[in-house]
Amino acid sequence: MKTAGGSDEAKRRAGERAAAAVEDGFVVGLGTGSTTAHAIRAIGRAVDDGLEIRGIPTSFQSRQLALEVGVPLTDLDAVDGVDLAIDGADQVVDDRDAAAFGALIKGGGAAHAREKLVDTAADRFVVVADPSKLTDRLERSVPVAVLPDAHSVVADRIRALDGEPTLRDAERKDGPVVTDNGNLVLDCAFGRIDDPDELATRLSGIPGVVEHGLFVGVADATYIGTDDGVEVRRY
Repeated sequence: MKTAGGSDEAKRRAGERAAAAVEDGFVVGLGTGSTTAHAIRAIGRAVDDGLEIRGIPTSFQSRQLALEVGVPLTDLDAVDGVDLAIDGADQVVDDRDAAAFGALIKGGGAAHAREKLVDTAADRFVVVADPSKLTDRLERSVPVAVLPDAHSVVADRIRALDGEPTLRDAERKDGPVVTDNGNLVLDCAFGRIDDPDELATRLSGIPGVVEHGLFVGVADATYIGTDDGVEVRRY
């Protein structure tokens, strides 16, 4: 379910721009994905140059990369707050006239439950993306993490909301994807989502849903890497 993205150079520009916003003493949320990986590497280089920060990874993947590049790690229970979270997205509403301007779909890497926990805890949440992630309306399938014993019941509830759920299969093993938290993922197609806030509320109210991939009113800005530089959207 990962989105085919833009050029690696565009991703690098976005990630490094976000990393430049990290200040000495910050607690930083470290998101998941190829664009965020560039930010983590840039933060690692800054740590090598003397920057003192602590990172909170949102997945096994981001934790391993942070350790590899020398970023000191902590967790939410050990800090008073998160100064800045940096994370990617599968889609970002980029229509300034849309009520959902800045709304996101996340979860291509099945880390959206931890990502939402850290991103919403941050004083500032910055999205890093390339132009391929921009859209005027959200329309990708919405990843929904569910308790394993509840996946069939939740799937029925999703269908009652006119969605079409598909249990996400693992790519290199038999059976479904299992998240870092031990949950399963339903990829739920709703077509064009004109009111993501309402859909988010309905999904959150389904028993057995751990978290969904709609991030509405959470992001403070998006850094969009291009082949020429970085464009910034503020919300």
